[in-house]
Amino acid sequence: MRSFPLFLKLQDRPVLLAGSGAAAAAKLRLLTAAGARVRVFAEFPSAELRAAIHELRVAWNAAPVAADDLTHVELVIGAYGDEAGGDEAGDRALSDLARKAGKLVNIVDRPDLSDFTMPAIVDRGEIVVAISTDGASPVLAQRVRAAIESVLPPALGRLARFAQRFRSAIQARIEETGARRRFWNQIFAGPIGQAVLAGDERRAARDLIRAINLGGGNRGEPKAETGYVSLVGAGPGDPELLTLRAARALREADVIVYDKLVDPSVLDYARRDARRIYVGKSKGDHTLPQAEINALLIAEAKAGRHVVRLKGGDPFVFGRGGEELDALVAAGVRIDVVPGITAATGCAAYAGFPLTHRDVASSVTFVSGQSKDGIADLDWRALANGRQTIVVYMGLSVAGEIAANLIGAGLSAATPIAIIENGTRWDQRVIKGDLRQIAELVRDHGIAAPALLVIGEVTRAAQAGARAELQAAAE
Repeated sequence: MRSFPLFLKLQDRPVLLAGSGAAAAAKLRLLTAAGARVRVFAEFPSAELRAAIHELRVAWNAAPVAADDLTHVELVIGAYGDEAGGDEAGDRALSDLARKAGKLVNIVDRPDLSDFTMPAIVDRGEIVVAISTDGASPVLAQRVRAAIESVLPPALGRLARFAQRFRSAIQARIEETGARRRFWNQIFAGPIGQAVLAGDERRAARDLIRAINLGGGNRGEPKAETGYVSLVGAGPGDPELLTLRAARALREADVIVYDKLVDPSVLDYARRDARRIYVGKSKGDHTLPQAEINALLIAEAKAGRHVVRLKGGDPFVFGRGGEELDALVAAGVRIDVVPGITAATGCAAYAGFPLTHRDVASSVTFVSGQSKDGIADLDWRALANGRQTIVVYMGLSVAGEIAANLIGAGLSAATPIAIIENGTRWDQRVIKGDLRQIAELVRDHGIAAPALLVIGEVTRAAQAGARAELQAAAE
């Protein structure tokens, strides 16, 4: 560590900022956000800097910085570097003036002329993370900042404020330091913390007060409720299609109950010590019946664990998430639902065609091709009528029957279709043809699950983008 990290309170403290361009405008916004009283020195301010000065109502001086101007300031910031051709002389002169006056100085992108560096910042209200490379590579610091921002929920500051409200009460109620630390960890990791992050502070406060009042004295150490289930959509395959909230749930899970359609690389986002339970289903082969999966989720949650029920696509689109939700609610288990990108939208996008298009399809219908007894009992006439796109989940084994029913209901046998196998994954395949050919295409190309059938004029669109080009090259 070559520099000592610290956080400096600048509320109502004077800071001098010199510079005329975008870098000066950015520093001005950052300093005023911290409450500093900034005085800007810019002989020829850019339009962006002028706008920031006007918006933030700060003092502006068009003269060069003189020694007397540094008398009453706490920090000096120089941002000449982004001006046309740079300003080596201006940078060095300002640094020399500040150091002679005994002031701490930072010159943007000039660590050799600076006493401190300005870090890349992740701002979550009361939670602030600063990243520094000691001036070696600001761009690398920004990349690290982006990675951290993807991990920390935007509402994290709200959780810190919530904890502050109850800090004194919990200190008075739980005297032993270790017990107090355990209690706070339960709060942050459990449903109370999740409720705060979701914006339901009323429920979180009620549950926290109840947790504080339980235990203590002759009743033992206070303990927060920790067991709950997150119904999480893993998306259609590509792990980079996970939502930030889904990735966070995986990192925090004690137990992960996952399906066959979940790509193995998605599980790389989980904690190493999380217990993983496979409950995948395929036609005629259920690792666990649905009733036993429901019972497993309930038992693990009631044992005080955070359970992630991980499903391919979205848990509420042909994922039996509704059945599991009903069972958990009936058992009194807390639930957090994390939507995912459903297979239809993700796979069509990666295949290079839209699901709706104002010229050929004004609606899209998602259907399941199978029921418990075989092909689903669908309103074939409604599906065959009008300009729409039909997306069939779980329809591979009954593709021929689906086509026959649609043609029988009036849909043209020449309607274009696409079969998407392993959608959004590296080995995705897209096979196109006509409705009357669909069973033959499935057979001749050896299509295997997971696969979607997309029926409609939108599938005529040419595959677009790098993924489609790579696929074409491979074929």
